[in-house]
Amino acid sequence: MTRRDLILSSLAFAPNDGAYEQAERLIEQRVRSGEVAAAVLHFRSGGKTFERAFGKASTPEAVFLIASITKPMTATAVMLMADRGKLRLTDAVTKYIPEFHGEGRESVQIRHLLTHTSGLPDMLPENEALRRRHASLSAFVEGACRTPLLFKPGTKQRYQSMGILLAAEIVSRLSGQQFPEFLRAEVFAPLGMGKTSLGLGGRSIPSTMQSQVSEVNDWDWNSSYWRNLASPWGGAHSTVGDISHFLRSFVQPKQVVLRRETAASMIVNQNANVDRPWGYGWMVGSSGFGKGCSESSFGHSGSTGTLCWHDPQRDRTFVLLNTKPAEVSSKTLLRPVSELLSQ
Repeated sequence: MTRRDLILSSLAFAPNDGAYEQAERLIEQRVRSGEVAAAVLHFRSGGKTFERAFGKASTPEAVFLIASITKPMTATAVMLMADRGKLRLTDAVTKYIPEFHGEGRESVQIRHLLTHTSGLPDMLPENEALRRRHASLSAFVEGACRTPLLFKPGTKQRYQSMGILLAAEIVSRLSGQQFPEFLRAEVFAPLGMGKTSLGLGGRSIPSTMQSQVSEVNDWDWNSSYWRNLASPWGGAHSTVGDISHFLRSFVQPKQVVLRRETAASMIVNQNANVDRPWGYGWMVGSSGFGKGCSESSFGHSGSTGTLCWHDPQRDRTFVLLNTKPAEVSSKTLLRPVSELLSQ
């Protein structure tokens, strides 16, 4: 798509209230000020799509490290194994990872890993030390099997990347495949997500958008170590188009990967008896996406500066990827733009 095509698309699709123009201006301001180096916005309503690249992202096909948007991709692999009868969500994790035992771990079920109710921490206490020494994912798995649970499983919802790690480990052990290859062959390829990979997927780092890290080192988000680690909680690379397609696949009448009932179960609240709603891998409800989103909305965000959601009730899909970490861009860019386009 050329720059002219993008402009014409924007003009043809702009509603009377000027929300799209406001969103463009806001992103342009952040880019011109130097705060944001690169961004790509994708918005689809019904059959019409608005898409534009900003700054160093010369095309909407620009590839970003999408951080925690990886999590629902990992969850999809787990649900696929459930569809195939290889596991049940109520199975104890220790059934598949025997070293995960003792101190109450036997009560952690696979469903707890996907709904952030396992009691595992988001990151291990030794997370930075592991990254500094370029530890393998197996070292993170070992740490997750030893780290104390923070609460009794199923009683609270607390965000936990280490639970997603163990979920991916179960899939790898059951399938006999490396997890990035399983995702490529069983999820991304069937869904036509040819620009998505867990890890670099054979790309060079310079061919992707570079995260605006505050401290450059050999284990930061742009390092060869981190980009190739393929962490199942945050190591995927993708484009706005592929992420939009992934979101919409959960509400399409014909599922390519999951059974229709399985896909539907992932995007509704599975935490009815705890303090925070969550689906299987997906954030659910309007909170965090925009006041105009319906309660049937689902999506995810990522610490590298990413946000996506789909509102089935209004048939709207939003994806915004940028290079400024979310600790800053969530307030200055991601949430404001999402709020504008949710109305």
